[in-house]
Amino acid sequence: MAKIVCVLYPDSKNGHPQSYARDNIPVINGYPGGQTAPSPSAIDFTPGELLGDVTGELGLRRFLEAAGHTFVVTSDKEGPDSELDRELVDADVVISQPFWPAYITRERMEKAPRLKLAITAGIGSDHVDLAAAADHGLTVAEVTFSNSISVAEHAVMMILSLVRDYIPQHEIARSGGWDIADAIARSYDVEGMQVGVIAAGRIGLAVLRRMKPFDVGLHYFDFHRLPEEVERELGLTYHPSAKALAAACDVISIHTPLTPATDTMFNAEFLAGMKRGSYIVNTARGKLFDRDALVAALNSGHIAGYAGDVWYPQPAPADHPWRAMPHNGMTPHTSGTSLSAQARYAAGTREILECWLAGHPIRDEYLIVAGGGYAGTGAHSYTPA
Repeated sequence: MAKIVCVLYPDSKNGHPQSYARDNIPVINGYPGGQTAPSPSAIDFTPGELLGDVTGELGLRRFLEAAGHTFVVTSDKEGPDSELDRELVDADVVISQPFWPAYITRERMEKAPRLKLAITAGIGSDHVDLAAAADHGLTVAEVTFSNSISVAEHAVMMILSLVRDYIPQHEIARSGGWDIADAIARSYDVEGMQVGVIAAGRIGLAVLRRMKPFDVGLHYFDFHRLPEEVERELGLTYHPSAKALAAACDVISIHTPLTPATDTMFNAEFLAGMKRGSYIVNTARGKLFDRDALVAALNSGHIAGYAGDVWYPQPAPADHPWRAMPHNGMTPHTSGTSLSAQARYAAGTREILECWLAGHPIRDEYLIVAGGGYAGTGAHSYTPA
């Protein structure tokens, strides 16, 4: 029998929901490109309910305990005496989310000799030390594509909110005001702007497709160039580097994985090379940015606005400077954990567990590390070519 430790974000301050705004959610059977949605043998939850918190348990407890496995769920993940550290020492599997990441470091792996599988409930596994996982023979898997469109929708929302300066306008209305001159002093149309994505994988390409109807110029940079027919269909301009793209665009949306090569790549020099008055949306990873250089660029007015859904560390401390920097549209890493997305990544987590517990192969597209190196999606996403 296996021991599975699951790290999820805490319940709402008002308690786990007892009712929901909608009675159901649309059923998604597959994704662009032909990949099918998660297909476990069964689910023990109602799609559209909150599954990513401690009480929601990803809908896994009945399935795991009925088979005799031990299932521990916690939100306590930091410090040497955290519940995660106490329970991980004899765990076989650890499950975590990008939104409330359990940083599975080399040190933690060395204290957990039985650990064989690390699952990301969602997408983006950089909270696991992937090199250490390869060294220790761990399999790292994530539910690829489960919330990619969720994140793409969030990025488009942020682009429009920044350019139209929606947040201050809403605050004026909410506070009882009618100060139109103040409300529109920084509001522009996105029409005619040059919009680029850095990394045109599943999320980045979905952003490009969703921005095309806004009659903007579309640009992208990626180590893996898109097929010619896609470039023609969307009218894309390809750039040979992230810096070249950023210098040409009014808006950039960032979707690159966090790797040693991309860590703090968006530094003072990079930001200075962008157009004055440009906008940045980041739904990838907070550590891609030099924290203080971004604050300085917004304070100086060189960057007109920044909307980020990602921070470092997570959760971000209350005094994190990105909370107070001007013209920001920060969110607490919610882009990929809508109730719709949770139904898919919870089902995908169960699918991965079913395969691993039964000794069956995990889908290639879910694999990040296996057999001592990058595998499946990981071989594409975490290597430059």
